[in-house]
Amino acid sequence: MKTIQVYDPPMCCSTGICGPSVDPDLVNFAAMLSQLANQGVKIERQNLGQKPMAFAQNAVVKTFLEKEGTTVLPLIFLDGEVYMKGRYPNHDERPAFFRAALGVQEEAAA
Repeated sequence: MKTIQVYDPPMCCSTGICGPSVDPDLVNFAAMLSQLANQGVKIERQNLGQKPMAFAQNAVVKTFLEKEGTTVLPLIFLDGEVYMKGRYPNHDERPAFFRAALGVQEEAAA
């Protein structure tokens, strides 16, 4: 089973729909994670504002935070490997992330 771990910056919720400004990449990413969960992908999300110990207990996350500060968040892992840091996948990147999360290989161009 594929696993996605997301270490979000501090925010009041994981959907991104709250607060004074809405990040469309975060909203779309949250929707994509829901779709992936429905496809059997294990999703784990940690919010720095709500679960700071999860950040301290993950050695890779802790090292990133010590070296780069909170600007490194979000940290997105796919099967234990850092897939993206400092931002959520944008519109053009989401299809590749979706395929990778499902374990679908890219087809070679003819």
